[in-house]
Amino acid sequence: MTKGPTIGIRRLPHAEGLELPAYASSGAAGADLRAAVSEDLTIPPLGRALVPSGLVFDIPEGFEIQVRPRSGLAARHGVTVLNAPGTVDCDYRGEVMAILVNLSAEPFTVTRGERIAQLVVAPAPQARFAEVESVGETARGAGGFGSTGRA
Repeated sequence: MTKGPTIGIRRLPHAEGLELPAYASSGAAGADLRAAVSEDLTIPPLGRALVPSGLVFDIPEGFEIQVRPRSGLAARHGVTVLNAPGTVDCDYRGEVMAILVNLSAEPFTVTRGERIAQLVVAPAPQARFAEVESVGETARGAGGFGSTGRA
């Protein structure tokens, strides 16, 4: 398996004792991110919460970390990452948090150390944007929002 970049992590005091992000299997694309809440946090139905990780990441230039939902939370509890995927830019040096939303009809309680999201490290090159007189033709053309979906 190809190894990616090394991501430095600074642990904030409220994350003491929690596991650092880790991959659950050898083929996992996402590393689990844990909740660094000091007490249980209940998200009401259709509510949202900014859940701290207690971690600051040193991401190499040319990469990003994507904060994505955990499929088990979504399937079993209707809880997902609101801005999925959330992007952590390589020059951000604040605490990474997950914006969780509870789309179910029942309250959901986040507990300390619970796996709340997954982190995917991805290349993120900066493109050059240039104004042009015309753009190339494609089979799809200007079709959008469902133009290639159900008939």
